[in-house]
Amino acid sequence: MLRTALARATPAAVPRRAAPLLAARAKHTLPDLPYDYGALAPAISGQIMELHHQKHHQNYVNGLNQAEETLSQAIAKNDVKTAIATQKALNFNGGGHVNHSLFWQNLAPAKSGGGELSAGPLKDAIERDFGSLDELKSKFNAQLAGIQGSGWGWLGLNPATGKLDIITTANQDPLLSHVPLIGVDAWEHAFYLDYKNVKADYFKAIWSVINFKTAEERLKQAK
Repeated sequence: MLRTALARATPAAVPRRAAPLLAARAKHTLPDLPYDYGALAPAISGQIMELHHQKHHQNYVNGLNQAEETLSQAIAKNDVKTAIATQKALNFNGGGHVNHSLFWQNLAPAKSGGGELSAGPLKDAIERDFGSLDELKSKFNAQLAGIQGSGWGWLGLNPATGKLDIITTANQDPLLSHVPLIGVDAWEHAFYLDYKNVKADYFKAIWSVINFKTAEERLKQAK
């Protein structure tokens, strides 16, 4: 729904009569986590999870609501310049909200199966396209380490080829070219309190709490 809204968020695409509907839209809210803040320790501490969720993700939600409100007012006033200028805020905050909403579901405590890849379609696809889970981790982490500045690493299903690809996106850009199966936040706020500047250790540790079950469900739905 959000992707559709962003794709249509241009003054030419939204008639003025739609402005009241945009103004009356429901606001985005911070999703609840499916586990306690400390449940992913020691891979990710409770302190990081609480700050990441309550502060960083909440800021993206607030920014997205404000950007959509600004866009609605601009459309109502036929203010093309403001509508165009709002696109950067929509992309950044909208992407931040979409990415983090997926990220929380993408993690699971070890006691709930985090880090375990069971036999099934996802395991078969990983072995077909990367040789093994260890090879996927190695290639994935290498591309994560190559991100300059902030961004995300993704394991995505290529809809054109039906194969799994590793992709990185800058800042809070969402993954649009593929169906996202697994996303890893490579922003410093995701790891710095635990791992300081040694982000490679964070990239290794996070695999112990990756929710492969959820990733497999996404794969099944995509197919």
